[in-house]
Amino acid sequence: MNIYKESLMEEALKEAEKAFSIGEVPIGAIIEKDGNIIGRGYNRTESMKDPTSHAEIIAIKEAAANLGGWRLLDCNMYVTMEPCSMCAGAIVLSRIKKVYIGTMDKKTGACGSLMNILQDDRLNHYVEIETGIKQKQCEEIMKTFFKKLRKKKSEE
Repeated sequence: MNIYKESLMEEALKEAEKAFSIGEVPIGAIIEKDGNIIGRGYNRTESMKDPTSHAEIIAIKEAAANLGGWRLLDCNMYVTMEPCSMCAGAIVLSRIKKVYIGTMDKKTGACGSLMNILQDDRLNHYVEIETGIKQKQCEEIMKTFFKKLRKKKSEE
């Protein structure tokens, strides 16, 4: 495994841990360009009371602000879990070059599991995908979160 890719996914995992610590689904994302992190995000749908406050969307907004434009050309995203259809659409529209995914999402994944928006030839941009970067750690934080959530609900 490429140490560079692993270290960037570690940064995405740190974002996921922030979400976990505030009771949000622990998904984290970072965007990098030329070896520099230019955007970070973690899920905040509950705390912001906003269904669009996914890690990927927040990271895209920060990266665009840092670059001073919406086209994230030659940028790569590292995300702990396969993006949903909303986030996949935003990735295509922002022109991200490649997405590195920690673990796939069989229920809502739109980058290969249920559908593949990132590589749909009918769209105006094609995004490269690489999966399985720090997969075990990305799966584990999700399992731990939902196990804790189920335990909490059973105690209520």
